[in-house]
Amino acid sequence: MGKLATLPVFLKLEGRRVVMAGGSEALAWKAELFAAAGALVEVHASEPCEALAALAAGRETIAIKPRPVTPADLAGAAAFIADAADDQEAVAFHAMGRAVGLPVNVIDQPAWCDFQFGSIVERSPLVVAISTDGGAPVFGQMLRARIETLLPEGFRKWAQAAKDWRPRVTALNLDFRARRRVWELFARRAFTHPERAPDEADLEALLAEAAQAGAPEARRGSVAMVGAGPGDPELLTLKAVRALQSADVVLYDDLVLPGSVELARREAQRLNVGKRGYKPSCTQEHITALLVTLAREGKRVVRLKGGDPMIFGRAGEEIAALRAAGVDVEVIPGVTAASAAAASLQTSLTERAVARRLQFITAHARDGKLPEDLDWRALADEGATTAVYMGLKTLPPLVARLLAEGLAPDTPAVLVERASWESERRIASTLADLPATAASSGLIGPCLVLIGRALGGVSSSPHSASR
Repeated sequence: MGKLATLPVFLKLEGRRVVMAGGSEALAWKAELFAAAGALVEVHASEPCEALAALAAGRETIAIKPRPVTPADLAGAAAFIADAADDQEAVAFHAMGRAVGLPVNVIDQPAWCDFQFGSIVERSPLVVAISTDGGAPVFGQMLRARIETLLPEGFRKWAQAAKDWRPRVTALNLDFRARRRVWELFARRAFTHPERAPDEADLEALLAEAAQAGAPEARRGSVAMVGAGPGDPELLTLKAVRALQSADVVLYDDLVLPGSVELARREAQRLNVGKRGYKPSCTQEHITALLVTLAREGKRVVRLKGGDPMIFGRAGEEIAALRAAGVDVEVIPGVTAASAAAASLQTSLTERAVARRLQFITAHARDGKLPEDLDWRALADEGATTAVYMGLKTLPPLVARLLAEGLAPDTPAVLVERASWESERRIASTLADLPATAASSGLIGPCLVLIGRALGGVSSSPHSASR
């Protein structure tokens, strides 16, 4: 392990005395924190602030003493926290605490602190603490906010259940392998069902499974079809992230960015099974067979698919095969490319005055050609916005057919490459000019074509060609 700036330590403070000196709001927050941990807080303040006074009035565990602190007050305490008026007082407070062997924290004076307060994510008894060694408190707070989104409120109940059940698990005298298996299964259930409280049935199921000592054939695998969104990892849903963090294996598409895959837990196996157009790649049959095999081995598998798994993907085939094999399947939706493109363009695809309908189509049939069974009458509707997926290769015949069906040549059209990626490009054009514009732009995809009057105010990105 490399050098640590500070050592994270979790103190048991129930019933122990903590002494504080000062009456500021900053100290009031520290008093509330210690009281929440079960400490008996003694605050020496001749002029306590309003917040501190209100806090003490509502809690028996916080007492205010209207006199200066003395060394005798520190005897037998667990810690000493002080709010100094100046550097001289900070030095004096620190020396007073150290003289009786107490750890000291002088608020906002890192040089005179033996310990620090980090940012806290509270799902007690699950507690996460973050420290930047006093260098960047705001950074620590932002990290806390990110972690807050990843830890469901329901984890509080799962963590409490772990405390309640541990003596019963210990009493079974399981060997190390079986005992570890219990808590691995416990964690898996917590990530799978974070919204509900665990019950006796969960404990019985855990113990029954652990009795097999983790034999692979006794484990029941599952598959989660997870939408990775259009690219930006921050567009993954919280549920998608939780699925990744509980996965044993992640099978991901070629267009899923590394940042999304890296959200999986460290121990998870990661397999790129992307189908690359017109290039050597995994077959759909191979992917489906692999999903079934891994699930039957007892693995929790995440099938990470670009965009939304149920929109122009082949999730239906995979789900059918998994169901036929008796494998549990879950679907977690993702942000589809049309939504991401609209957000990037800051344009409503259903602008009330010009677009009565939004329609999604694919311009890529099984044979790689333009599908013949599209509803061309609907696609030529001037009052609709059409999002065309996988349309770059078949753009010329698509546009020609739309024009032949009566859609106006000057209908606004936008081609968005890599929506939500840092390298995103967009090209604004008219429908008639779109094929030539796209051909001269050097776009290689993935691309989404948007067509309709709602796009009239969109312009190309600065580094894209436009007509």
